[in-house]
Amino acid sequence: MTTVFLSGSRSVSRLDEAVWARLDNMVESGLDIVVGDANGADKAMQAHLAKRGYVKVIVFHVGAKPRNNLGPWATRMVPTSEAQSGRDFYAAKDKEMAGATDIGFVVWDGKSAGSVQNMVWLVEAHKNLVVFSVPDGTFYVLKSENELSDFLRGRGGDVLKEIRRKIHLPDWLRPAAPRQRTMEL
Repeated sequence: MTTVFLSGSRSVSRLDEAVWARLDNMVESGLDIVVGDANGADKAMQAHLAKRGYVKVIVFHVGAKPRNNLGPWATRMVPTSEAQSGRDFYAAKDKEMAGATDIGFVVWDGKSAGSVQNMVWLVEAHKNLVVFSVPDGTFYVLKSENELSDFLRGRGGDVLKEIRRKIHLPDWLRPAAPRQRTMEL
């Protein structure tokens, strides 16, 4: 059975109708779903799945209990070290979910570094990825590092620059070195 990793930006608390339709397709197809426990897109997608009465969901979390489990569904606690905090603490569950799934579905606000980190983990694991870009209301299907790189670079230089300040990006997402201009004689 295919398992889908649902994730998204914490700034997105309302889902576009097109996202609801994709979630409904997942339900109608009987897909297994893993989702995080964060506020924002995770919670909004949980609410939609709960409203549909969908049961094939596992909520991943770190810490003693999930912040949100609207199903209520089965949960999986991802162990973390005491040294982890902040972004690294919560990213542990996302990395685990990326490894436990076949495909990713990300609702991205156009700036969330955590959502980009999830995209990176998925494509590096050679898993297909569907991204709903909230700023332009468009779905993008990304199947490779090159496609993800092109997608992110297409958002504008400042987006990757800002994300790079927050998380470590792999070399394949580093900006290309500026071309040297040569004088022609």
